[in-house]
Amino acid sequence: MGASVSLRRRVQWMDTDAAGIWHHSTLIRWAEEAEAEMHRELGIIDQTFGVTPRVKLEFEFLAPVRFDDEVQVILSVGRLGESSIEYLVDVDKDGQPIATGSMIAVLIDGETGESRPWPDELRGPLSGS
Repeated sequence: MGASVSLRRRVQWMDTDAAGIWHHSTLIRWAEEAEAEMHRELGIIDQTFGVTPRVKLEFEFLAPVRFDDEVQVILSVGRLGESSIEYLVDVDKDGQPIATGSMIAVLIDGETGESRPWPDELRGPLSGS
């Protein structure tokens, strides 16, 4: 497995739905926030943001969390393809799994929008080497 990052987040009122349970979009936002933090820590954020659109999202919600609950969001690189990257996302509360899933993005050329291979200077840090 490649690089990883962990964030602690507290469920805010705006993160909940009409039932008072976290809204599904909160997980996507937290996953992308963790991705940004990972790229910042790896020193590659200026080279990757704006050129890594999502192509697939898949999440399973295992248990509800509510306003003011504190959770841990863990994002790790599961697979680094030629031009794609799969992030694995796990969320837990007090050590209990709350949600799990994956997010796949593709590195593109900023001008043409065509996919392009990960250059070695990005591949190394993302793969954890």
